[in-house]
Amino acid sequence: MLLALELSQSGMRSAMCYAKDTPMIEEEEKPNIGTIEVVGETDVDVNAVCEALKRCYDPEIPANIVDLGLIYTLRIEGGKVDVTMTLTAIGCPVAGEVMQQVQDEITTVPNVESCTVNLTFDPMWTPEKMNENAKWEIGWM
Repeated sequence: MLLALELSQSGMRSAMCYAKDTPMIEEEEKPNIGTIEVVGETDVDVNAVCEALKRCYDPEIPANIVDLGLIYTLRIEGGKVDVTMTLTAIGCPVAGEVMQQVQDEITTVPNVESCTVNLTFDPMWTPEKMNENAKWEIGWM
């Protein structure tokens, strides 16, 4: 099974699902994550991983990292989870803390054997990546 959700530069999301009998994720259920890819068979619950990511916060911002649009790629293969994420600023003093929190939360999900968190600033994060929940939480709506 290969499931990929993509967030385009304009902020529009599209879903592609390649597997017989695999249900599409409804538009309102899609997390604010650039790409979600599940490769092969896995016992890891994608929704549980997304919920674990929503429990992660930059301590300086009162919105979770998913709603902020900081997760660019979530890849699950077997029991291995790889996350590519960014931060709101290159010089973020809590980068290591946020990345460790992501790893700690994901490894609590049943059937996850390992988690790797990669940090990138390409592309740079911009406020346009936030969803409405994040804008509401930080008082921009």
